[in-house]
Amino acid sequence: MAETFDFTIEELGKRNIKSPIVMSKTAGDHIANYVTDDKFVRLQAEVKLGAQPALKRPQVLECAGPREMIYFTPAHVHAGIVSCGGLCPGINDVIRAIVRCLWYRYGVTRISGIRYGYKGFLPESEYGIKSLNPESVDDIHKLGGTYLGSARGGGREVSKIVDALEKLNLNILFTIGGDGTQRGSLDIAEEVSKRQLKIALVGIPKTVDNDFFLLDRSFGFDTAVEKAAGVVASAHMEASSAINGIGLVKVMGRESGYIAACTALASHDVNFVLIPEVPFNLEGYNGFLHHLEERLKKSKHAVVVVAEGAMQEQLLTEHKTDAGGNLKMADVGTYLRERIVKYFEEKKIEINLKYIDPSYVIRSSPANPGDSVYCERLGNAAVHAAMAGKTKLIIGLVNNEFVHLPIKAAISQRNHVNPEGNLWRDTLDATHQPALMVNKFG
Repeated sequence: MAETFDFTIEELGKRNIKSPIVMSKTAGDHIANYVTDDKFVRLQAEVKLGAQPALKRPQVLECAGPREMIYFTPAHVHAGIVSCGGLCPGINDVIRAIVRCLWYRYGVTRISGIRYGYKGFLPESEYGIKSLNPESVDDIHKLGGTYLGSARGGGREVSKIVDALEKLNLNILFTIGGDGTQRGSLDIAEEVSKRQLKIALVGIPKTVDNDFFLLDRSFGFDTAVEKAAGVVASAHMEASSAINGIGLVKVMGRESGYIAACTALASHDVNFVLIPEVPFNLEGYNGFLHHLEERLKKSKHAVVVVAEGAMQEQLLTEHKTDAGGNLKMADVGTYLRERIVKYFEEKKIEINLKYIDPSYVIRSSPANPGDSVYCERLGNAAVHAAMAGKTKLIIGLVNNEFVHLPIKAAISQRNHVNPEGNLWRDTLDATHQPALMVNKFG
């Protein structure tokens, strides 16, 4: 995989300004060090015994962090921050970290928040620009949602957005959002390059689904699992207290079942996990409904967690997209509820089913401590990259190191749960569900 992508990071120009951040260049003096441009991380941690081929620059990821020499003169910088797409725990933590790092570490005091995503740049927008400073963002990490507001769409109006960047005299734009947002960020950066403007575009990837390609994890994911585990505990209590009780919980996960799988591992109360990556039949001798019935016969209750993207190939009759370009999905949760009820009615078996969809409760929650720490460090790393004049990149964690990752590579595909990997294996161990619930495979 490392040979597939070029991980070289673009820069606006030569860095010849001494950073205002005072750090050390000497190891062992107990003072934090600058990050040098010759510090890299391998993408693939696994190695085979024997001689390893020499690594080339395009194959390795550049480490994030403060550089001794920077590109922008801090007093001249006007930085912008925009958050796009759906809500996610931790957005406000990222905004706060960016503002405080710019202000306190670099002395940048002109910071503007763009209201309601990329739409806030468009000339017809009347949302206005929010001036940001440490005082205004001091407590926003305690709140869910986004301090700047968010919206889907607008990212395709590239020319109008770059016109707005010029009118605002922005030197740096931080984009907080998912793959659609970062795809828009790359398009904007390409237009900036065509116009020969010196504007750095740095993204902070946002998705509770944890499906950003190449990254260890995305911010908001830990909070989503924590909140979902609490919901599962309630579903389990309802199910175990009723005659043939069934708790059905739908969680986020459009194309990837990470939240569903990790929720099962965190809660220890889940008996079935249904995700997009693993096919299953509802009916038949080896279908889900048959195994659910067997579970009720044995234990008198069951808890099922389904990812929102499961079964879409069967449920969707037409393909429509929202303003952000995302596929509008059928509601697998309500469909499953109806099919389960119908199945047991036909068999004249009494059940008590409780269906819970906590999606909007979860994604609007404040970040938990783990995500809050992660967001703080992502925001700081984004500022260091931007002030060094690096552009067309996102900040992320790879092999437990913060790195600069070209946007082009990050949006090329998505992470998925590997049905043959250790996460799904451990999920099966936790639930005791069959490895495959299909009547015929292959």
